[in-house]
Amino acid sequence: MTADDSFSRLEDDDYPAYTMGRAAEMLGTTQGFLRAIGEARLITPLRSPGGHRRYSRYQLRIAARARELVDGGTPIEAACRIVILEDQLEEAQRINAEHHHGTKPPSTPPAV
Repeated sequence: MTADDSFSRLEDDDYPAYTMGRAAEMLGTTQGFLRAIGEARLITPLRSPGGHRRYSRYQLRIAARARELVDGGTPIEAACRIVILEDQLEEAQRINAEHHHGTKPPSTPPAV
């Protein structure tokens, strides 16, 4: 593996580059919060060969959104559900936009 390969992995949103401690530090939260959203199945961190949790950039964005909701007074279980639904809606909108741009509406024959 070259240095370029290692660098490109760090740019990958799905590469589990961050330890639990670093992730908690970046989010300004506790490791307990990360464990709680894992238990609520909002995110599932990958595990290192030694069993340590590792987080991707994508997972950190999801965790940050949950943290915003919890800081605003939303219970953690509800915050996790909201974030899941927001993520599903965003994906559905993306698919719909791709579908919309990829097909032309059927032409209607001229009125007689």
